[in-house]
Amino acid sequence: MRFAVPVIALLALSACGVKTDLKPQAGKTLPPAPYGQADPPTAAELLVPRPQAAPERSIELRQRSEDRADDPFDLPPQG
Repeated sequence: MRFAVPVIALLALSACGVKTDLKPQAGKTLPPAPYGQADPPTAAELLVPRPQAAPERSIELRQRSEDRADDPFDLPPQG
């Protein structure tokens, strides 16, 4: 029993490292090509996030509180 637990854990962890190309499930296809593009994107291209999905972080941090600038679009609700 003492020998079986580490062997099972080792086998379970070894399965986590398997890397193969992604393929659609049986009977399913990748999404169609976007408008204006001849070829549909590959599975690897679909895994790369677009800039809108992962925007860069602004490094400028506030050191002290500051008054907000007037926002012309901050209107009261219509009532």
